[in-house]
Amino acid sequence: MTYDAGIFDLGGVLIDWNPRYLYRKLFPGNPVGMERFLAEVCTPAWNLELDRGRPFQEAIDELKVEHPDQAPLIQAYWDRWSEMLGPVDQDVAALLRELREGGLQLFSLSNWSAQTFRATRGRVPELDLFDDILVSGEAGRVKPDPALFALAIRRFGVAPGSTFFVDDVAVNVEGARQAGLTAIQFSGAQDLRRDLARLGVLRSRF
Repeated sequence: MTYDAGIFDLGGVLIDWNPRYLYRKLFPGNPVGMERFLAEVCTPAWNLELDRGRPFQEAIDELKVEHPDQAPLIQAYWDRWSEMLGPVDQDVAALLRELREGGLQLFSLSNWSAQTFRATRGRVPELDLFDDILVSGEAGRVKPDPALFALAIRRFGVAPGSTFFVDDVAVNVEGARQAGLTAIQFSGAQDLRRDLARLGVLRSRF
């Protein structure tokens, strides 16, 4: 099979995003309290709604009513969101450059708030390696929604049979497979390099 395009997730693949980068500062010496806050207040499910397109301040104001004693910590999720961004994986960035040099089109499909992604673009020059990026907050849907994969395929103008998809989340990988893409679960740049070499899209072989 010949591949002419690749679609990549961002957080957990190219960019290390983690709310703990911020909340370790706000819970000094109290990792248990931090984990409780992230499990019970600003939860992954709540964050997913932000990724789906819910306005940050609306979601934060509602959460403050539910947890008034945690209001400053909740507001920090928006005011200090940029502090949740970790480094770019330069090994993945190098791999993207190699793929581009080999003639592949590169795209990104990521569960990410449209509000915070606008701020991220100026901080992460490696995002310019992609020909186009679709974030879930723009589409109003989150992976692994089949409609989001269908939208990405149409927008990017790719043929599923000649396109591979890379994501670190198993359910998203399965959703991509259901959409007809060759899907790879990301576990690190070196393993990804091996996987892509097996697909024949890299010069290097293992």
